[in-house]
Amino acid sequence: MKKSFEEKQFLGYNQFNLVVRLIIAGGCLFSYFFSDSSLLDSSSDLFLILGISVLLISILLFLVPHLKTEVKDGFLVLNGYWTTRIVKIDLRNIKRCEKVKYSKYLLSRSVYNLHLKGSVKFFTHGSWAVELTDKEGLKYKIGTQRADELKKVLEETIKNQ
Repeated sequence: MKKSFEEKQFLGYNQFNLVVRLIIAGGCLFSYFFSDSSLLDSSSDLFLILGISVLLISILLFLVPHLKTEVKDGFLVLNGYWTTRIVKIDLRNIKRCEKVKYSKYLLSRSVYNLHLKGSVKFFTHGSWAVELTDKEGLKYKIGTQRADELKKVLEETIKNQ
């Protein structure tokens, strides 16, 4: 079982979710610092606790794995860790491999095995992806931080099959 590529991606790095968490924490902290605590009978301290809690959870999410991408033994193996099933893509059925921009939007949600408009998407963070097209026309879009390296490994593996 020879691995030629391996990459792990973590939930905390997803920009969309990070921005949402920072806005919530910022709103809580803003409310704490600009509230009149004498009128609220110290219930404004709840905003401080919530703001700090959201920031701590955001920091912990940098340690939570979301997606593991491996190329081994002629297969592209995608593991979603949690309760998801492992997805194995047989590279003998792939007819095209190319590096593409993952999305036209600045922020994208993290997804695992999302079937949408004739393609299957796997993404945690970053802006580039490798798009594989199989013989039936189904497209797999795999988001990665190392798109050039993954594309090179996939092309070599497909060529040697």
